[in-house]
Amino acid sequence: MAPARVSQTELDDRKIVGVNAETVTNVTSTDIPGHYPGEDHEWDLEDFKNSFKVKFHKHQPFDSSFSLIGIDASIANAFRRILLAEIPTLAIEYVFVHNNTSIVQDEVLSHRLGLIPLTGNPAGLRWLQQYRKPTDEDPQGSGVQDINTIVMKLKVECTKADNYDELNKKGEDDPRLLYKHAHVYAKDLDFVVSGRQDTFFSGEANKIKPEHPDILLAKMRPGQCIDMEMHCIKGIGADHAKFSPVATASYRLLPTISITKPILGNHARKFARCFPKGVIGLEEVSPGEAKRKGSGYEGHEGEKKAVVKNTFKDTVSRECLRHPEFEGKVKLGRVRDHFIFMVESTGQYQSDELFLESVNILKEKCASMKRGLAEYTR
Repeated sequence: MAPARVSQTELDDRKIVGVNAETVTNVTSTDIPGHYPGEDHEWDLEDFKNSFKVKFHKHQPFDSSFSLIGIDASIANAFRRILLAEIPTLAIEYVFVHNNTSIVQDEVLSHRLGLIPLTGNPAGLRWLQQYRKPTDEDPQGSGVQDINTIVMKLKVECTKADNYDELNKKGEDDPRLLYKHAHVYAKDLDFVVSGRQDTFFSGEANKIKPEHPDILLAKMRPGQCIDMEMHCIKGIGADHAKFSPVATASYRLLPTISITKPILGNHARKFARCFPKGVIGLEEVSPGEAKRKGSGYEGHEGEKKAVVKNTFKDTVSRECLRHPEFEGKVKLGRVRDHFIFMVESTGQYQSDELFLESVNILKEKCASMKRGLAEYTR
């Protein structure tokens, strides 16, 4: 049987997930072999190369937004899950408390320390290996070494400021002026170089340090002190959220809005208010449109009409479907294979590097699976 010919319009319609007032339709992908008789939907590498696109919308060091166009939901979701849980980062894992006379309990302070995002020389962070913890099967583990453990120290004591008496006479009540180390911040953590780490982490720019130095850890008063040693190791978000390199990594499908019948005058203004600013615009009906029979604009020359400007900004609130005057005049949907990603880094990686890391990890997973299948079929 000869392959069936399908128009581009029909192919595009198949990719639209219908968003109705109370239901969502056409949610299942149908571009699979055998679904449509006479059509060839076998996956082809060259077709994928020609159709797949990446488009950046926002590119900042720790906040980016981009679109992946022409991929399946399973692949997009794999990237999202890898971003959240499988990219290794450095975080404080072990805290040795020598002295803590602040009002913050040891375990609470340790938990705060573990959640501090750390950064350093990217080459050095890649050089570090993951620490293998002792288990029943392996009581020794990998042991603490320069290649798998970063040591940091926190040693601060609250004392009166040199000009304390003078400030006190003036009635000063700000503890940050009256005392030294009244507030303990992440910037008070000191990195201790061990062994070969000097090759990668020497100098202020390359050393291991908190990405956000002004994170408040504790408040103290004269006579109180904190003396701790911390061991930082590499881990993944699947083990603990503190290892996740992203504050958020999510995606949404590109919204679509189709105005099927003219929306004019006050109805057009009300229709525009149903969407975020910039999604719907108002334009005047042109003389040509007013003269064209069957356009729906006959006799309305110069009136304002609603037009779709930028669906990217739409949140698909379905507000317009609540109003009876728009019934049958608009269709809402989402493009099934257009994924708009939002990635916000916590600081150890730049946001665009994070996605490339997720691609590399997915490639490693695929290679591992291929090796496993090859061994299984021997």
